[in-house]
Amino acid sequence: MSVDVTPQAAAASAPASANVSRLAFRLRDYGIVAAFAVIVIALSVSTDTFLTSGNLVNLLDQTAVLGLLAVGATVCIVSGVFDLTASATLALSAIVGVKIVQVTNVYVGFAGAVAAGAALGFVTGMVVTRSGVNSFVGTLATSLVYRGLAVMVTGAAIIYPPPGLAEDFGMLTWPSLFGLTSATIVFAVVVAVIGVLVARTTFGRRLYAVGGNAEAARLSGIRVGSIHVSAFVISGICSALAGLILASRAGSAQSTMATGMELTAIAAAVVGGTSILGGEGAVWRGIVGALLLTLIGNGFNLLGWDTIYQQVLQGCLILFAVTMDRWLRRRSR
Repeated sequence: MSVDVTPQAAAASAPASANVSRLAFRLRDYGIVAAFAVIVIALSVSTDTFLTSGNLVNLLDQTAVLGLLAVGATVCIVSGVFDLTASATLALSAIVGVKIVQVTNVYVGFAGAVAAGAALGFVTGMVVTRSGVNSFVGTLATSLVYRGLAVMVTGAAIIYPPPGLAEDFGMLTWPSLFGLTSATIVFAVVVAVIGVLVARTTFGRRLYAVGGNAEAARLSGIRVGSIHVSAFVISGICSALAGLILASRAGSAQSTMATGMELTAIAAAVVGGTSILGGEGAVWRGIVGALLLTLIGNGFNLLGWDTIYQQVLQGCLILFAVTMDRWLRRRSR
């Protein structure tokens, strides 16, 4: 039995479908912000220490490392690739930085670490684009190489800057503007620069085009490989800066730094609303996702809850975010 749909009925259903699509995109854009606000309000009411300046400064400082990795992960995912080398790049760049500090000074060492991160990102991008392998597999293999190099360079030992430069090496932990740490200021500047680059420039538009449909982008004249390599370079720079923050806090560097943190960064980007299928997302979403994950840990500590359940909650958030992404894509078709 067939049912005929009259033109009037079809026309009437069109606005309803459009309204559902608009609601879906609003949920993707602002749902994470609403969830973040709810948790902030709940912690503000349930604890006396959450809104203290010390805790808020500590919260932002804790977010800096994960946030930088989330920015790099967001840029890569938007372009349609994954970067599983982030934590290995972080460790190797920090080690390079300390090695340079040992023979020069802190500023040259920091600059060398960032340059190393960019170079490692470039190598990762070339490996993925030239080999043609899936980025997930390609970057997984490359991350093992980087970790191995980190072990070789350090001899699996912890390395330190010279005693006379140890205080200056910890400069990223120093109080800075408005009482925030220097690490938080660096984080904010990087977020602002990359946010504008992705959202307001030709490069950003090409990034979305490649992530949305690489073949269509290629046919329109966009050099897909170059865009992917650029995304990996940005991720490498973010990883290097995150490594410098961790090294500055610890006063040292080692090959096991931030092991597995690249997956948490990808989770932050996805929880923030960046589509794992590419072509959709924003830097600010990745930052809110990183803040949300850090906020959960902060809340567990303030409330004295067993941190075992923290991983369960984070896993549920990731699963919910991926499920919502799939549902929203279906509704937008």
